[in-house]
Amino acid sequence: MSDTEQQYFQTIQSPSVAEYKDRGSKFLAYAYPISSVEDFKEKLQLLKAEHPKAVHHCFAYRLGIDGNNFRASDDGEPSGTAGRPILGQIDSKALTDVLVVVVRYFGGTLLGVPGLINAYKTATSLALQLTPTMRKMVMTPASITFDYTQMNDVMRWLKHFEAEIVAQDMQLFCTIECRLPAAKITEAAQIFQSLRGVEFKLKN
Repeated sequence: MSDTEQQYFQTIQSPSVAEYKDRGSKFLAYAYPISSVEDFKEKLQLLKAEHPKAVHHCFAYRLGIDGNNFRASDDGEPSGTAGRPILGQIDSKALTDVLVVVVRYFGGTLLGVPGLINAYKTATSLALQLTPTMRKMVMTPASITFDYTQMNDVMRWLKHFEAEIVAQDMQLFCTIECRLPAAKITEAAQIFQSLRGVEFKLKN
């Protein structure tokens, strides 16, 4: 992976939903852009509440760019027939920070392993086709602590580096939790560390 590719990732712009039917069974695929495991848990709980009579709520998600943060669940379907096909569709589009949940209503006819794999794969593919993909910058979390008198300088540089402010505590000594573009992190660290009374820390 080149440096340029590591600075960006592909995700989906907005949530979408698609429906696929096979021999009476209905598969509703919900695709969401997410940024954390908490996001995933919240979306899954909402869908379970919305579809309490569905027999399965199968899902897969991928987060981040290192390839290690993902999960796939068959939720009671035969092993490998749901979660993996869903994840496979996310990966085939080279997407991350994406969750797809497929809600199944059983129609009375068993589909068999090939039928299930095809159903979960197709429903996911349809949902992902309905939402545009977008390129986003990889962001690195950081913490900045500073004296209140340095507020203007700190805010000016945060704006310059296109930082996303996550949380701020403005007292006599101020703390800002933010996310900075990975491509600019070295330069940003040098600038903030050169300011008097400013402490800059990268977070894991």
